[in-house]
Amino acid sequence: MSDPVLKKRAETLLALHQPGNPVVLPTVWDAWSARLAVDAGFAALTVGSHPLADSVGKPDQEGMTFEDVLARIAQITAAVDVPISVDIESGYGQAPSRLIEGLLDAGAVGLNIEDTVHSEGGRLRSATEHAELVGALRAAADASGVHVVVNARTDLFIRADGDEADRVDRAIARLKEAAAAGADSLYPVGRHEPETMRRLTSELPLPVNAIALPDQDDPASFGPLGVGRISFGPFLQRALSASASEMLQRWA
Repeated sequence: MSDPVLKKRAETLLALHQPGNPVVLPTVWDAWSARLAVDAGFAALTVGSHPLADSVGKPDQEGMTFEDVLARIAQITAAVDVPISVDIESGYGQAPSRLIEGLLDAGAVGLNIEDTVHSEGGRLRSATEHAELVGALRAAADASGVHVVVNARTDLFIRADGDEADRVDRAIARLKEAAAAGADSLYPVGRHEPETMRRLTSELPLPVNAIALPDQDDPASFGPLGVGRISFGPFLQRALSASASEMLQRWA
């Protein structure tokens, strides 16, 4: 895929992030699910690590190698002509330059990077360490000439890290460091009450990614909270699995 195509797709993906008018990036895991989402009318997609790993019988939390991930991404980008972002977990122990190079070679123009280090016993990166990684990814992307869209994620909420009383404060501080380092959007992953989400979107300086349940949530409920990006994590695959299981059980 030529650099002009990748540059254009990266620009398109970035422009779709509008607080209050969120882009919905259905979380897909293979060429079939990607085509399903594009045929439904979506302009961009994200590839989730959990459904991707499930689809090949591997565990989440970097149970796949980066090379295995890239092979699947290449299949997806060959199947659909829209911008693709990829959840690269905590980086698979790879150098930032290798992460950017691999994603671009596979045709992807965005990434999620989280602050849980699966290759090191699941420790949580410090806020500064995570920001430094975000900055290194931004520098590598800039050197490539493609503005890869960096979605900086924190796991403070899903880990229930530390005291709940100041968790939102700590998440905001952590994500602000990531923003200053060169992130394009911020992902305080977890299911949040409306007042918490309003605080996150009002105090954070970049579009905020919310996670949604595609079979349960009201799509119109996220814009008024100031959300700029919506993805489904593992929940689209799980919803489809539940429907398929019910269908199959009629024949078992």
